[in-house]
Amino acid sequence: MSKRIVIIGAAGRDFHNFNTVYKNDPSFTVVAFTAAQIPDIAGRRYPADLAGALYPNGIPIVEQSGLAELIKSENIDECVFSYSDIHYHDLMNLGALVNAAGAGFTLLSPRATMIKSCKPVIAVCAVRTGCGKSQTSRKIAEILIENGLKVVAVRHPMPYGNLSDQKVQRFAAIDDLKKHACTIEEMEEYEPHIVRGNVIYAGVDYEAILRAAENDPAGCDVILWDGGNNDVSFYTPDLLFTVADPLRPGHEVSYYPGEVALRTADVVVINKIDSADYKNINMVRENTRNVNPNAIIIDAASTISVDDISAIRGKRVLVVEDGPTLTHGEMKIGAGVVAAQRFGAAEMVDPRPYAVGKLKKTFETYPEIGKLLPAMGYGDEQIKDLAATINTCQCDSVIIATPIDLKRIIDINKPCAKVEYQLQEIGKPDLKMVLEGFIKDIKS
Repeated sequence: MSKRIVIIGAAGRDFHNFNTVYKNDPSFTVVAFTAAQIPDIAGRRYPADLAGALYPNGIPIVEQSGLAELIKSENIDECVFSYSDIHYHDLMNLGALVNAAGAGFTLLSPRATMIKSCKPVIAVCAVRTGCGKSQTSRKIAEILIENGLKVVAVRHPMPYGNLSDQKVQRFAAIDDLKKHACTIEEMEEYEPHIVRGNVIYAGVDYEAILRAAENDPAGCDVILWDGGNNDVSFYTPDLLFTVADPLRPGHEVSYYPGEVALRTADVVVINKIDSADYKNINMVRENTRNVNPNAIIIDAASTISVDDISAIRGKRVLVVEDGPTLTHGEMKIGAGVVAAQRFGAAEMVDPRPYAVGKLKKTFETYPEIGKLLPAMGYGDEQIKDLAATINTCQCDSVIIATPIDLKRIIDINKPCAKVEYQLQEIGKPDLKMVLEGFIKDIKS
């Protein structure tokens, strides 16, 4: 008899693990996926056209909260943990729940799920959500392009719409964001690549995505894996960068699978050292050396700029930050907070009394967010709730510290200051120095 499996996930890594390990193996029966972290995922199905011949009816996606009952009612043999950015304590609490219900608890190795490319692959990962992967990826892409290489980026999955339609997605123009009905979170990750002239792929089937990227009509010399959360790469990297965050010291060795990314990195970028205490920077450096003594370490700052300082100085401001960074990333000090402090805001206004709908529920689920507003936009309803919360908030102005300008997505009835942030290496080694040999090998 086949082993009965539940894949514990969050609409991303779980689908990839299924596709690479279980999809075509009759010795396993995947009974269900569970859903966590991302709203409105449970209740759907992984469709039959993606699930393959062994699953003509697709696979149900159910709430993780019912996992113990599911294990018992469906006689589950094994649960495969398949999402990212989870503290070790919470991870093993979940493992204990699974074991107590009668099933095994499995963590697949990166080697079991990585796909090999025929092109050179650079992967950018991190130890937590919100460390600065995207700005690092953009800087790496700029260096490669300056050296005459054609870069095709592949983004970690965010398939929150019609999964069949999202099997393989290619983004080469801003209009493609509308074509693919992207959420705010997706736009935040894709748009910065597009405006710099990069083609970026995403979707559900990462084998098919890789083959399409390798053969992109605009050409491809390098695949750039732009990771999500603190997950490891879906593709076998020839050069792996992992970004660490001294504003959350110790997290690099206490969250899964971020420590895996740290231990396997060729290069560790310690970001945000312009905003962190020296002792915390040193803690991250020492932890890195302890688990990965051969890694090259690059020091970097996340430099910010603001388009309208007058909307901050002396004003009561509402600070809007990237949603996942505040929720499962647990970040307390983002670019918006730094801007408010540096440019003399009189007060950061608490958005919680004004939160409505799904945003109100987000604050209930993640009470540690505090006085910051997460830019949650996984669907039309959340976007409407975000707009209503911003526009009813009793503040003088809004600091927008999301990767894209929210004013393009929603109408805001107050003055706004848009915060931009870029990676800036400090001292040597820097990204150019590390990439020199890689670029030389490609051109030779």
